[in-house]
Amino acid sequence: MTSDIDIYRSAYVLIQQHGEDAGIQAAMKADKFFSNGDLQAYVIWRQILQAVEHLMSTKPPEGPKPS
Repeated sequence: MTSDIDIYRSAYVLIQQHGEDAGIQAAMKADKFFSNGDLQAYVIWRQILQAVEHLMSTKPPEGPKPS
């Protein structure tokens, strides 16, 4: 079993590497493992996808801070 912290670390790294496309990358990985019959890896990548979506939805906006 993969811990929540490991899932969120993986999601964070994916966001750093792929930016707005991190969710797409996680979904593609999940689909690949599902197609190959590796359901354990599929479940982990679905969890990473959910973590990416959560982190992206709570990310503060870029740009200058209000004065």
